Amino acid sequence: MTLPASSPVELIIVPKSHDVGGFEVRRALPSVKRRMVGPFIFWDQMGPGYFPPGTGLDVRPHPHIGLSTVTYLTEGEIMHRDSVGSVQAIRPGAINWMTAGKGIVHSERTEAGLRANGNHLAGIQSWVALPQRFEEIDPGFSHYPAEDLPIISDQGVWMRLIAGELFGEASPVRTLSETIYMEMLLDAGAKVEIPASHPERALYLFDGRINIAGDVFTSEGGHGQLLVLREGDALTVTAECNTRLLLLGGEPMDGPRYIYWNFVSSSKERIEDAKSDWRNAKFPTVPGETEFIPLPE
Repeated sequence: MTLPASSPVELIIVPKSHDVGGFEVRRALPSVKRRMVGPFIFWDQMGPGYFPPGTGLDVRPHPHIGLSTVTYLTEGEIMHRDSVGSVQAIRPGAINWMTAGKGIVHSERTEAGLRANGNHLAGIQSWVALPQRFEEIDPGFSHYPAEDLPIISDQGVWMRLIAGELFGEASPVRTLSETIYMEMLLDAGAKVEIPASHPERALYLFDGRINIAGDVFTSEGGHGQLLVLREGDALTVTAECNTRLLLLGGEPMDGPRYIYWNFVSSSKERIEDAKSDWRNAKFPTVPGETEFIPLPE
């Protein structure tokens, strides 16, 4: 779609498919068209998908530096384990926020009890880059149950504020830079105003069809789209059918970031150090886990 210069949508990114732990995901960020939106440097749509009986997600232990991983599910369950000792199931509507800082290792799996009869999984896995002054902080993990996150609803619009402040509400999720992250469910015909309250914003059309300033955007066959919005433009979103959207963004990051595999840093040299540390087994380990994902060559 060619967008007019007057459109509040600056760019459309169609995610590319990747395999993660035997499960297809669709990656919108980073893209050749756009590396980041606010602090968000990585954005994967997981599913919707189904694991047949006896199978499940198996993302073996792997390392991170310089970022926070943010897991948000709309369906299913994932068990998170990490090298600071966290063991936490993530379920729909809750948030797992893991800050890697100077280095953390984690795994993501489907527990044995859920594998027996088959299980569904859908959601968003994103990474938030850390400001330079926080890139080397100690790693940590926080879990926020769904009932702790603010809900806003009115006239066919239901919204959960995952992080940041918007519409007079504030999320309890602690972030290290200005961040906005919100899920929106719109009934057919419902409208929602998106204010120009953050310098960088995008809408991820998870499922449905919307109209923005006369342009129609659709998620056909479960394939989402990332709509990067123009800075300073408020806009109205009208749902043409029942629709699920996610709003993401915040302040621009304080300089460029480099990505290699699961490592994010403002320094190429720091990434080389992390590669060497993982290759030589210098990262901490996940209690109870013996497998690991080797460094890609």
